[in-house]
Amino acid sequence: MDDNELPIIDAHHHFWDLSLGRHPWLRPDVLIPFRYGDYSAIKKNFMPEDYRAVTGHHRVVASVTMEGEWEEDDPVEETRWMMEIVAKHGTPAAHVARAFLHRDDVEEVLAGHTAYPLVRGIRHKPVAAPAPDKVERGAPASMSDPVWRRGYALLARYGLHYELQAPWWHVDELLDLIDAHPDTPVVINHTFLPADRSPEGIAGWRQALKRAASAPQVSIKISGIGLPGRPWSLEDNRQIILDTIEIFGVDRCLFASNFPVDGLCGSFETIYDGFKEATRDLPRSDRLKLFHDNAIRVYRLSFPTLA
Repeated sequence: MDDNELPIIDAHHHFWDLSLGRHPWLRPDVLIPFRYGDYSAIKKNFMPEDYRAVTGHHRVVASVTMEGEWEEDDPVEETRWMMEIVAKHGTPAAHVARAFLHRDDVEEVLAGHTAYPLVRGIRHKPVAAPAPDKVERGAPASMSDPVWRRGYALLARYGLHYELQAPWWHVDELLDLIDAHPDTPVVINHTFLPADRSPEGIAGWRQALKRAASAPQVSIKISGIGLPGRPWSLEDNRQIILDTIEIFGVDRCLFASNFPVDGLCGSFETIYDGFKEATRDLPRSDRLKLFHDNAIRVYRLSFPTLA
């Protein structure tokens, strides 16, 4: 199969319209601590026409949007807005919404999201430690917080999976969560954040991936692997990609752009060219799973799998 013909379902990107004033972290006078450093370059609208413009020669046949840290007062409002985008543009194919699992209104919010057929899962970034030796069990709004876990327990009731964005050193909390709630699938975002590329950092990340992969409910998105201050390169990221596929297997990995955020590190074409080059030696059937078919299963899309 010609690489340009390889069908892609982008499993993680964002839309935002800053004229709505509903993304506080993207306001002109705000800069939050961010893993890629200064993110001012993405403080502009990113809508379906902008997404189509960046995909270039890649054959993107569908995509999944991720919540964009909408104003906290009404997370369901973002889902309603996303439904308006679908009505106008026919995209995205699915959406991952935001809910604050430790808040008193969590069940009301989950019910609100699931009133819309677009929603497949929930992301609430748990409170995370800055380093492996700083993890505090039971910290408020963390995965081991009993209040947070009560909200998490509701996901299965509403037919939702959980999208985890946290550093790899929270793997113990993840496995405890899965043991307590085995019926809730988990999708790890951004490759479990292998930001520390020192030998010790990579060894810790690999061990955490192996432990996470021991739970069959867990899938992982290969995305978000740019490095601050460095252009995205296959030299930096080939081994991260291949290690993730080796550890999780081709049935539980999905490629995703994380655009426009990862545009801070490289173009969409550069990143997907890198994904394709890293997997060039894999069988066609495996590449179809990674780029297309696994997203259909994880996000329950109405697209045919390809053989």
